[in-house]
Amino acid sequence: MAQQSSIEWTDLTWNPVVGCSIESAGCTNCYAMRMAARLQAMGHEKYQGLTKRSKRGAVWTDKVRCHEASVEIPLSWKKPRRVFVNSMSDLFHPDVPSDFVGRIWSVMKKTPQHHYQILTKRPHRMAELLQEIAPKPLANVWLGTSVEDHRVVQRMDDLRNVPASVRFISFEPLVGDVGRVDLAGIHWAIVGGESGPRSRPMDKEWVESILDQCLDSGTAFFFKQWGGVNKKKAGRLLRGRTYDEMPKLLHA
Repeated sequence: MAQQSSIEWTDLTWNPVVGCSIESAGCTNCYAMRMAARLQAMGHEKYQGLTKRSKRGAVWTDKVRCHEASVEIPLSWKKPRRVFVNSMSDLFHPDVPSDFVGRIWSVMKKTPQHHYQILTKRPHRMAELLQEIAPKPLANVWLGTSVEDHRVVQRMDDLRNVPASVRFISFEPLVGDVGRVDLAGIHWAIVGGESGPRSRPMDKEWVESILDQCLDSGTAFFFKQWGGVNKKKAGRLLRGRTYDEMPKLLHA
């Protein structure tokens, strides 16, 4: 099933793949691990065996599941929506078969009324795979990668090799300074702090540095949250205002 989302930059989530594995520092306190553990405890068959208990709470078992029953769900939606694809996994995880990714692309092509947002921590595989199965970008598909600190900024270079109508960076959870980055070919930047138990603090200077670089490059900027244990209390004001910019192609 798809679910209405509380994520500020999307309308709902679609999860034809579930389960994942730790890739980098941004995965340490992944919300999807906690959510998958809750759904597993509630008896949802789709999520069985995807997490295990550890001293730090629920962690991935590294098992990835392609869920056949979820593949064609968007074909029944008529009203245009923004759809976050695989909030509970990574479509470009190495254990997701290329032909399954191709089927997801086919569904998105058949539903041009929706805008699909796909985020990966593995943009190198995304670039290689899409050059084969989808070399011509779909106007309604936005492709992004996560950059949580300076150690993974090279993902931005991989993303630039992806055929996409919209490329975006999710600087979330921002757990360290990214420094000066190259925003050429990047249409949208999302910034957010980590939330929930054991959340790591985000420095205001890291956020403002990204904002200023987006202003210089003309990249749309979206500030999602300051995060923390009580993210609602922390809010999402930056320099006295909210930033809710979206890629220009959304309004075209």
